[in-house]
Amino acid sequence: MFIKDNRERFLEYRNNKKLIGLVTVVLVILVIGGFLFFKMFNKKNIPDKVIGDRPPIQVVLLNPNPYSRPQIPLKKVNGIVIHYTANPGTSAIKNRDYFNGLQYSKKTKASSHFIVGLEGEIVQCIPCKEISYASNSRNKDTISIECCIEDNTGKFNKKTYKSVVQLTAWLVGRYKLSCEDIIRHYDITGKICPKYFVEHPKAWEKFKNDVQEYIDKNGVKTAE
Repeated sequence: MFIKDNRERFLEYRNNKKLIGLVTVVLVILVIGGFLFFKMFNKKNIPDKVIGDRPPIQVVLLNPNPYSRPQIPLKKVNGIVIHYTANPGTSAIKNRDYFNGLQYSKKTKASSHFIVGLEGEIVQCIPCKEISYASNSRNKDTISIECCIEDNTGKFNKKTYKSVVQLTAWLVGRYKLSCEDIIRHYDITGKICPKYFVEHPKAWEKFKNDVQEYIDKNGVKTAE
């Protein structure tokens, strides 16, 4: 009887062990399958082309200071944020100088990586490896582009628009992003910035489409 009881216990233990092993295998398969399913349906539409040549950029960096260039490392770029200056008629270099002057006035903390002017000129204020004070909670993982405007509508003129498209397209390729990663300041905080693209959502969608078309037309194939 004792031997029979031990044998029954052994068989029961072995069966339970097999069952546990089977359940473990099923759970592992479900976890891996779920991960692959998530990856498949959440894969970003990253272009298979990049803009190889950087657009003409005037590098006029801000002085290191706690109000506009804190020199905090930007460890990863997950997006590009489009802004507008909200001061009609001013040039890119004038806005750059305003950012630089905050170290003296100490009125606020503000800056941007790039400013695109009314003549299409692009001024770089901060190295892309550092954060700017432009996009609130997304300062830590985005590149910011300020755009100059002619009037209170906030609409970019043709020269500004063309340069912003080219600059954004180049940055998309540089950081292996998709056009889904191009966002407005408004999308982060609800601030009406850039004004025209907030008030005209179709114009915003057209802008992103224009960036994609520029990449498709002028980009070079990336290595697999």
